[in-house]
Amino acid sequence: MKILLTSAGMQVKDEILKILPKQPQQIHLAYILDATKQIKNKTFLHRDKEKLLQAGFQVEGIFIGDKNEQELQEILKDKDVIFVQGGQPFYLLKQAKKSGFSYVVREFLRQGKIYIGVSAGTYLACPTIEPAFWKRKKRATWGLKDFSAMNIVPFLIFVHYLPRHKKLLEQALKTCKYPVRILTDDQALLVTDDKVELVGKGPEIVI
Repeated sequence: MKILLTSAGMQVKDEILKILPKQPQQIHLAYILDATKQIKNKTFLHRDKEKLLQAGFQVEGIFIGDKNEQELQEILKDKDVIFVQGGQPFYLLKQAKKSGFSYVVREFLRQGKIYIGVSAGTYLACPTIEPAFWKRKKRATWGLKDFSAMNIVPFLIFVHYLPRHKKLLEQALKTCKYPVRILTDDQALLVTDDKVELVGKGPEIVI
């Protein structure tokens, strides 16, 4: 099992390239876009896609919300990497639940393929997407009442950390029942089977 969880996607391009089993030109990458659907400013999306193409990846943009589990299995069977872009975490979670995406991802990982999460895509890999509330208490949740996510890693992740978030995290951690790892935009967590390693720039933030 190989999972790379990031705050800012291709901002940690070097760490992404390190974990590939072959050259980027040989990698078929599923670019999951549902989290961007409800976002007006898509600058980050275009930036990451351009960097993926420049690196040589064969990129296919995919929306999972209008597909079922069987359709996703067919689409993803020839892909080497699932790259789940950031954006609206609750909308992404809703589409993942509706489509059966989590079941498909688990099978994908069992085949030795790679999951890369970006921001909302990183939240989705965790037991819940609870940290999405920590910066903004009032958010559109698209009718969701169950915020449990894919649970392919046993901890929560707080993304886009800046020093001003320290007090906010101190409060949130008092009532959080899961371990929490913290990432700046220059960092990622590489999960290889049961091993978890911080990669990227700078020391791990511990609060």
